[in-house]
Amino acid sequence: MLRRRSYRHHLQANAWYQALKKPAFTPPDWAFPVAWTTIYLLLAWAGYRLTLLPGSETLLALWAAQIALNTLWTPVFFGAHRILAAMVILAMLWIVVAVMVVMALQLDVVTGLILLPYLAWLSVAAALNFSIRRHNK
Repeated sequence: MLRRRSYRHHLQANAWYQALKKPAFTPPDWAFPVAWTTIYLLLAWAGYRLTLLPGSETLLALWAAQIALNTLWTPVFFGAHRILAAMVILAMLWIVVAVMVVMALQLDVVTGLILLPYLAWLSVAAALNFSIRRHNK
């Protein structure tokens, strides 16, 4: 029963998203799971590396904060259809990850570089979220 309800919710969210006016630079649907799978693997690797580095406590706190913000964005955007609220969450997430990248590069260059694709993808996501907000008021 829960599985059926979850699937029905997924279909409703997908129908809502497909009906939105989106910009020409919107990545194809197949790109999202590929990008997010890659990013989550890189995040796990970066998080692991951070646990091994002395002086990484602040970075680990930021790592946890970005996971929380990232997790929050999906139900706000797809579940509640609150595009502006999702944009605010995404802006906070981008700032947290940007600070993480800068701090990580200072502590361990490899970890900082591992986080760069995430920041790049968040930049695309932010532009997409902003454009969707602008065209679907």
